[in-house]
Amino acid sequence: MLIVKYRNTFFALTAALAVAALVVLGVFGLHIGTDFTGGALIEVQYPQNRPSVEEVKESLTNAGLEDVTVRGAGEYSYIVRAAPLSQDARAKVAEAVAINGTQPVIERLTDVGPSIGSELRTKAIIALGLVALCIMLYIAFVFRKVSKPVSSWVYGVITVITLLHDLAIPLGAFAIFGHLWGAQVDTLFVTAILTVLGYSVHDTIVVFDRTRENLRLNEEHKRKEDFEHVAGRSIEQTFVRSVNTSMTTLVSLGALFFFGPVATQDFALTLIIGVIAGTYSSIALATPLLVAYERWSAKRS
Repeated sequence: MLIVKYRNTFFALTAALAVAALVVLGVFGLHIGTDFTGGALIEVQYPQNRPSVEEVKESLTNAGLEDVTVRGAGEYSYIVRAAPLSQDARAKVAEAVAINGTQPVIERLTDVGPSIGSELRTKAIIALGLVALCIMLYIAFVFRKVSKPVSSWVYGVITVITLLHDLAIPLGAFAIFGHLWGAQVDTLFVTAILTVLGYSVHDTIVVFDRTRENLRLNEEHKRKEDFEHVAGRSIEQTFVRSVNTSMTTLVSLGALFFFGPVATQDFALTLIIGVIAGTYSSIALATPLLVAYERWSAKRS
């Protein structure tokens, strides 16, 4: 399999992508949403002829609200998030959302305190850490019977390495989107990232499981085969399945992004980027890393 044969090229490409994502993340940072920083939460309902998202956002910004994001809720309502409101800005909200002569009803105007935002941020980080730990332990346990020529815990560690790659790419992308278009990282983004991690693990395990099966068959038939060939053959056997599954998923996500409500566009975009990164890492990073480790381990012994 060419991917295994030219694994160093793919390692260099992966490292370049990851470093670029981290540099962008360090330079621009993430545009953290009010879910984490605290701020105002407004729900407004229009009886009919709901104005566009852009009109609502522009009107509220002109009224003095900062970091405004507007998401559709149902057919007639919007959910608006903004930085903490001053008394002057709060008094102008009702007037600002009455666009083109409409008479909307403000269903909710509440403050999300920084303490709640801090709690959500902490729980999100803990959730991501626990997911990585559980994945590593689970894979090490499942592959415990295939400890040669690569120990089972290596499968788990490599899976976590690929997940870090899959995490870095969407974060880097949203650092750019936040800098250019104000895209925010909110709880929906965290949900999408967790979904991507689960998807990527599933894809990686499919290839690893095929490697495990091929190793088992070789052992049963007393057939000697280089681990590099086993790994390459395993990728070949799962390549079409992985690509087809990802393409099907991307078609669905593309439909959600282009034709779905504005509220889910960032969510769909995060998933699209994550699925592409996850598919790439499961094919071109995870198994080649196994081969590289096996080579390195063989040289040491």
